[in-house]
Amino acid sequence: MQKERVFTEKVNVKYSEMDYQLTLKPSSLLNYLQDLASANAENLGFGYSYITKQNLMWFIIKYRMEFADYPQSVYNLTLKTEPRGCNKLFAYRDFYIYDDDKMLGKIASVWSLVDIDTKNIVPAQKALDNEYMPLFEKREDDLIYKKIKPIEKVDASKIFEIRYEDIDVNCHANNCNYIIWAFEPLDFGFRSTHKLKTLDIQFKKEIKYGGSVLSELEFKDEKTTVHVIKNAQTNEELCLLEAEWVN
Repeated sequence: MQKERVFTEKVNVKYSEMDYQLTLKPSSLLNYLQDLASANAENLGFGYSYITKQNLMWFIIKYRMEFADYPQSVYNLTLKTEPRGCNKLFAYRDFYIYDDDKMLGKIASVWSLVDIDTKNIVPAQKALDNEYMPLFEKREDDLIYKKIKPIEKVDASKIFEIRYEDIDVNCHANNCNYIIWAFEPLDFGFRSTHKLKTLDIQFKKEIKYGGSVLSELEFKDEKTTVHVIKNAQTNEELCLLEAEWVN
């Protein structure tokens, strides 16, 4: 198989991946990103089949997403991803979303390698002796991750149980579920009249089947929401999100 450092995939968006207004569900987008990253990493030699032999797993640490026009009534998307390299601890990956030649969004992400048994982070640079994962170098047009400030007041909240359907190959809740839990406390009127402009996600801890999560949100202003996902039993923070919305 030919190795492709910049990986391109055309996606036919299904109705099941859209909401009733034909807007791409954010959880569907996160699944696209995860699958695209997995396929590209596998092709380049540092994917699931390689790292599991070293008793390692990939974990997403954070995303920064900026949308010129969040996908709505778009049935065919072109997705691109590029592994940007790694430093001592972390690996970096960018994504691009297109409708034909029009760029709809750009996404930056940070990943870590974790020892399956100890749960400790393993230095990516040391673990990946791979020409397609060079030393990370910054670019002028790199997206800037936003520091998510803690919630000061809770405007809405909901509790969710972790279902069997929620868990992934690591036996943890799949990361796409966090965005579902985060946005669900937003009322129908807001969700049906707003689309994402920017989104920051910071994953902090995993949760397994049988647990439950508390989703809380705060409106920082009319079009900015901050979300926290907590372990409902221990009150530990699992994930932080901040979203900017447009009508």
